Amino acid sequence: MKIGFIGTGVMGSAMIKNLLKADFAVTVYNRTKEHAQAVIAAGATWANSPAEVASQSDVVITMVGFPKDVKGVYFGSKGIFKRVHAGQVLVDMTTSSPKLAQQIFVEGKKRGVEVLDAPVSGGDVGAQNATLTVMVGGLESTYQKMQPVFSVVGQSITYFGAAGSGQNAKMANQIMIAGTMTGMSEMLVYAKAANLDLEQVIKTVDNGGGQNWSLANYGPRVLKGDYRPGFYAKHFLKDLKIALDVADEMELNLPATELAKRLYDRMVNGAGLGNESTDGLVNIYHSWREDD
Repeated sequence: MKIGFIGTGVMGSAMIKNLLKADFAVTVYNRTKEHAQAVIAAGATWANSPAEVASQSDVVITMVGFPKDVKGVYFGSKGIFKRVHAGQVLVDMTTSSPKLAQQIFVEGKKRGVEVLDAPVSGGDVGAQNATLTVMVGGLESTYQKMQPVFSVVGQSITYFGAAGSGQNAKMANQIMIAGTMTGMSEMLVYAKAANLDLEQVIKTVDNGGGQNWSLANYGPRVLKGDYRPGFYAKHFLKDLKIALDVADEMELNLPATELAKRLYDRMVNGAGLGNESTDGLVNIYHSWREDD
């Protein structure tokens, strides 16, 4: 099986390396070739456009930044749909719009191509360790066909239903993470102001009812001042905006998620920290920074 992979960012690069280790032939494209050098050095083959990737692959996986990037990669003048062929499988693993996932599915069906939306959760740690959670929408038969690929990059792989369902599951996931990230940030700000040992606070909370993935994985990074992007804050803000837009369409009011979006907007657009990891949210609190 020849795999094409478009997007060699933090997550994509780690996933590509795991596919190469599993002896898949992988052809890659990224908007900036320089950012693909690590996976090329690991054994991936470079292509000059998404269309060229599609022409050489049985399966094409996309992992890019924003819905507009997804749209360009699939529908652009040098996009995937310019060179697809019947029998291919296209898998968008970007966290994107459920509506866009449905549009890609419909276009694929017209061309005899199977399409899945399969966003992931687990950050850079999960991508590196091949322990990602994969949430899948599309035809169940296509989901079953892709198990040998998904099992190389993920540990928990769940089928949720028709096209767009994977993206909706990811939105539910991001709503939950919004709560854990804001909770972790304010917990640390409070504990610091109370002159508590922050390492002990993290250890204690993570062994009690406040245990969560964000705290266990990002808490120690925060104490080291390590805000390198496991997952960009600007991308998380994008996710929260999508979740709230879809919630509006369903006539849902999600005030806690709206507050998280405002806080991340302050981080990304107010403080200019969009290229930091999501745990960098703590840096918008003056009381966290004042003694540093």
